[in-house]
Amino acid sequence: MNVRALMGACALGLIAGGAMAETTITVATVNNGDMIRMQGMMGDFYKLHPDIKVKWVTMEENVLRQKVTTDVATKAGQYDVMTIGTYEVPIWAKQGWLVPLKFPASYDVNDLLPAIRKGLSYKGTLYAAPFYGESSMTMYRTDLMKKAGLTMPEKPTWAFIKKAAKAMTDKKDGIYGICLRGKAGWGENIALITAMSNSFGARWFNEKWQPQFDTKPWKETLATYLDLMKNYGPPGASSNGFNENLALFQQGKCGMWIDATVAASFVTNPKDSKVAKDVGFAMAPHKQGVDKDGNWLWSWALAIPAGTKKAKAAETFVEWATSKEYTELVAKKDGWANVPPGTRTSLYKNPDYAKVPFAEMTLKSIEKADPEHPTVKPVPYVGVQFVAIPEFQGLGTAVGQQFSAALAGRETGAQALKNAQALTTREMSKAGYIK
Repeated sequence: MNVRALMGACALGLIAGGAMAETTITVATVNNGDMIRMQGMMGDFYKLHPDIKVKWVTMEENVLRQKVTTDVATKAGQYDVMTIGTYEVPIWAKQGWLVPLKFPASYDVNDLLPAIRKGLSYKGTLYAAPFYGESSMTMYRTDLMKKAGLTMPEKPTWAFIKKAAKAMTDKKDGIYGICLRGKAGWGENIALITAMSNSFGARWFNEKWQPQFDTKPWKETLATYLDLMKNYGPPGASSNGFNENLALFQQGKCGMWIDATVAASFVTNPKDSKVAKDVGFAMAPHKQGVDKDGNWLWSWALAIPAGTKKAKAAETFVEWATSKEYTELVAKKDGWANVPPGTRTSLYKNPDYAKVPFAEMTLKSIEKADPEHPTVKPVPYVGVQFVAIPEFQGLGTAVGQQFSAALAGRETGAQALKNAQALTTREMSKAGYIK
């Protein structure tokens, strides 16, 4: 055998043995800024792992949830890594739909923020690694607040938010006092309104799993939401989710925006935001006299579905994308304000990150959220802005459609609540929760 043939045989042998074979993994993710930034960092991943290539499938939030749920439930294996959250992880892990993560000691699992790690675990085992963690908070235009003669408290009430929204609205100049999610979806408008309802003392279900949309706290919640949005919100708000409101705020169209803490780096980045130098932060609002804040707890995390045939390569990617080293890579390229927030204790002990204007408020909001006691009265479920049962995906979206219709003026708030009560009662009875 000549030298060239021998080398060819050796190469074939190495590929057959897997040592040099290139593996392509497909990653399903959401179309938000942090995930898109990660795609721009892939050159650094390939330097470390030249034998792994990544194919991205990037989707709008509601579409992503539908696609990955179908894929994981059928074990179709279309995706090797999925972007999912604290709602799905324990439910899917219990079903055997996810691969448990086993990272080396250098990954430092114990460095993950306790609330975030717990939400991504099942029976003490980590089933998804947090790419970023978040709560919700109030972002506001400091210049407009000053012009209105008002001072934002660290813990505003909904009454103050209404007063400020009215004072900051200038429709002639295209400035709206408040922007809130209106797009229907259990992770869109329902995330905001459910967290808001907690601060009014509302519950999705009482201790016997009976829906509570016919109660006074829910009526007050929806009335306040509709009043704010119809009088001081932007036109077409029933179509606005996280990304649409982010764009409006960056363009200077919103006086206040109550949403995910992760948005802070995008509204304070002068490359993208016209109002970057005039943004302040406060806790999510609460109702005067009700001892419960209206902030949520969430993590967009990377998980490996049980249907994949490329679990090893997938785990290598997940480890890299959620590591301390990735955080440092983003800091080096884009600055500390743009690193994925809300995942590690060490990040909040870092003196460089402590200088970031929203770092303290983000951590405070995450630590304040209490998924096991989300509202004032006892509940049979876990979850702040969601109810951690499999049926909630369908229920949340159906109720979200009712609230979005009320915002669009297609039905009254009272009718939306009546419909929500009826459809939730029907589905919970069918599922066997209500005896």
